[in-house]
Amino acid sequence: MTPPAASRIAVVTGASSGIGAATARQLAAAGYRVVLTARRKDRIEALAEEITAAGHSATAYPLDVTDRAAVDEFATAFRTVGVLVNNAGGALGLDPVESGDPADWRQMYETNVIGTLNLTQALLPKLEASGDGTVVVVSSTAGHGTYEGGAGYVAAKHGAHVLAETLRLEIVGRPVRVVEVAPGLVKTEEFALTRFGGDSERAEKVYEGVPDPLTADDVADTITWAVTRPSHVNIDLLVVRPRAQASNTKLHRESR
Repeated sequence: MTPPAASRIAVVTGASSGIGAATARQLAAAGYRVVLTARRKDRIEALAEEITAAGHSATAYPLDVTDRAAVDEFATAFRTVGVLVNNAGGALGLDPVESGDPADWRQMYETNVIGTLNLTQALLPKLEASGDGTVVVVSSTAGHGTYEGGAGYVAAKHGAHVLAETLRLEIVGRPVRVVEVAPGLVKTEEFALTRFGGDSERAEKVYEGVPDPLTADDVADTITWAVTRPSHVNIDLLVVRPRAQASNTKLHRESR
C-alpha cells in the first residue's frame, strides 16, 4: 500500500521565495514532510521554522541545482521521495536575439533545464521506490509560445517542457507521474526584479495596469491540486494564466 502523505517527503527546489516558498507551505499543510532547497540558506531556514511553527514538517537544505556533485550528495539522504517539485529557474534580460548576452542564455539554460535534469535524475530512483512518486516541472507559458525579446528564456522553458514530455514517455508503466505546470503572468517579489537586474521601476511596469495578475499562492494551489489527485490520475500539462492574459502577447491593461 502507498504510505499516507504525512509519512512522505516532498522536495521543492527554488523554495526561498515566490512560487517555491508558497508551494512548500501548501504541500506541508497537505501533510507532506517538505524539504526546502535553494541557494539562500537564511531564507529557507526561516521558512522551515515558519512551517514547523504552524504544526507541519519542514527541513531546509541549501543547494545549487546546477551543481551535480552537490545534488548527488543531497539525494543520498533519502531512501524514498514522494514528490519532487522542480521549481528553480528564472529569467534574465529581455534583449532581442541579435544583442542577447550568451552568458544570460547559458545561465537560464543551466538553471531551468540542467538543474531540473540533475534533480530528476538523482531522485528518480527514490521516487520510484516510494511506489507512488510524482515529478512536477514548473515551466512557463513561455515554454509553449514565443515573444519578442524573450528568446533566451523561451528556449530554456521549451527545454523544460520537452524534458517533462519526454520523461513521461520514457517511464510510462513505472509508478511515477510526470506533471507540468505552466504559469503565465505571476506577480512575485523577485521574478521581474531579477530579470531586469534589480531595476524596480522597469520590473513594476511588467504588471502596470494589469488587474489581478496571478500570485505565487495561485500557482502553488495548482501544483498542490495536481500532486494530490488520486495516484492513477496524471495531470500531464496545466497552463494557468490570469483572466487578463489571453496569450503571451495579449494582455489587458486598465488605463488610469
